[in-house]
Amino acid sequence: MKNVFNKLVRDRIPDIIQAAGQEYAIETMTEEEFHQALRAKLVEEAQEASTAASTELVAELADLCEVMDTLMAVYGIDHEAVLAEQKRREIERGSFSRRIRLLWNGAD
Repeated sequence: MKNVFNKLVRDRIPDIIQAAGQEYAIETMTEEEFHQALRAKLVEEAQEASTAASTELVAELADLCEVMDTLMAVYGIDHEAVLAEQKRREIERGSFSRRIRLLWNGAD
């Protein structure tokens, strides 16, 4: 029975599938398709990290970082620029260290 995925996978996945003696089909995406697939993978990996057990969180965060690193490379974004923006936003808006939950906002 075929499992249909139709999604971006890591480069060595076909080798791993072949080593397991299974068949597969792949194709190379256009640059535009790749960009969209990376953004979809970002959401996928973030969802997996959000529901991961504590024992799996490091692996899921590593996957998320891999997608982020690839996105930065594809769009020519310097990692230091992202860190600088992160710091700027922390100064402007704060971090999450105080564990604040906003319950409501607005006029009555």
